[in-house]
Amino acid sequence: MHGAGIGFEVVRRDAGTRARTGILRTAHGEVETPAFLPVGTRASVKAMAPWELEGLGYRMLLANAYHLMLRPGTGLIRELGGLHAFMGWPHPILTDSGGFQVFSLSPILRVKEEGVVFRSVYDGGEHLLTPEGAVEAQEQLGSDVAMVLDQCVAYPSERNEAERAVDTTLAWARRSLSARRREDQMLFGIVQGGTYRDLRERSASETAALGFPGYGIGGLSVGEPREVMLECLEAQLCILPGDRPRHLLGIGDPEGLLEAVALGVDLFDCVLPTRLARNGVAMTREGKVNLRHARYRGDASPLEEGCDCPACARFTRAYLRHLHNLNEILAHRLLTWHNLAFMRRLMLDCRSAIEAGRMLKLVREWSGWSERVPGG
Repeated sequence: MHGAGIGFEVVRRDAGTRARTGILRTAHGEVETPAFLPVGTRASVKAMAPWELEGLGYRMLLANAYHLMLRPGTGLIRELGGLHAFMGWPHPILTDSGGFQVFSLSPILRVKEEGVVFRSVYDGGEHLLTPEGAVEAQEQLGSDVAMVLDQCVAYPSERNEAERAVDTTLAWARRSLSARRREDQMLFGIVQGGTYRDLRERSASETAALGFPGYGIGGLSVGEPREVMLECLEAQLCILPGDRPRHLLGIGDPEGLLEAVALGVDLFDCVLPTRLARNGVAMTREGKVNLRHARYRGDASPLEEGCDCPACARFTRAYLRHLHNLNEILAHRLLTWHNLAFMRRLMLDCRSAIEAGRMLKLVREWSGWSERVPGG
């Protein structure tokens, strides 16, 4: 059961694809989908203030439960009024369980039925993370959407390893449902399966049978070929309930994002736009502008014509390159601002395309984006 007004509604479907627009209703407001969620790993989106994100039109962020449970501690955040008050963000927040971080960042001591034992990336201390503990931590944070603890596998993985991870994730999902207490928080199940289509389908079918209000799709975009990722994604989306929101974890390149929208994904998160910004790379419709290249040394044009973000409205590529080469904080801020403005416009374009029945055309327009080199 969930509190009054909490849930998801599909508003419109695209005529030529499985894309749809929708409204995710939470205790802290509504989010129009498809939507990209900037990543605030440690309760802060790097280089951006909350009001600046609001100004770009963002109404939902992702925070990382793994990092917050280690520092400063979810109990402390609860005592200080919860995550929304702690980080000054009054809008919806999605937290992950920490599963991906445990398996990707931390030296794992062992995975057992009870949970996973790992070492902290901060001080090397040993910790046990259980499904119940992951739910409790996120309930202490008070996020609007929480994720169950799942077991991730790397790419490539042996079939027996991927199958064990599916079984473990399902067992942990059942325990997570039994542990949940907050009616104002939506708990999403997570589907896994590596790159094995039949395991993906089984994971989706058995997780859907548990009746979660929404679903995360994990373990994709971790190095596998694009066509394999899309095949696995489509296999699971055909099984997951069509009236529930679907969140694809960790994908942020325009081509993959648009293809996923066309298959029926509603929510996305990824560090790519902010990480590229800190490395001097701006995302534009014409491709990536890598300001480290000497070709931009005397370029008097903006990062992207027609963009009204502060970086484009006031500064040249030459000036931004100068700032980046000197490692000025302003470079990180302006490029992050631009890249998040770019992602926001991309999502608005998706919603317009779905409403007009031309999502497939939009996907084709962006095909090959990663290989484009803007002029200048």
